[in-house]
Amino acid sequence: MSTSIKIDIQQLPHGEGLALPAYQSAHAAGLDLIAAVPEGAPIVLAPGKHALIPTGLTIALPPGYEAQVRPRSGLAAKHGVTVLNAPGTVDADYRGEIGVLLINHGDAPFSIRRGERIAQMVIASVVRGELV
Repeated sequence: MSTSIKIDIQQLPHGEGLALPAYQSAHAAGLDLIAAVPEGAPIVLAPGKHALIPTGLTIALPPGYEAQVRPRSGLAAKHGVTVLNAPGTVDADYRGEIGVLLINHGDAPFSIRRGERIAQMVIASVVRGELV
């Protein structure tokens, strides 16, 4: 059984006009994150190189939750492009822009264009351990 929480989201000026994160099916676990790079100025990842890709979004998670930034399997399977620090963690008290650290493990340069789905974000509850 899944639960629902409200998450405040804000689109930054360089993300205006882009779709907000969305689930692509009724049972999808992750919301797609979209590249907020300038129109007509894609970021080209050469093989073996990495870059921090802006999403143009900030979120405000409630205490007790995190957002995990994970790779999209299609990018990895087709192009060898994945999230370098997978899963990246967005803590409940972080209010900066969500960035996606992508790396190209493929053989060819990969262009990241404005509006392209680059990662997925999974909202998860957090259990904190008490060290004894």
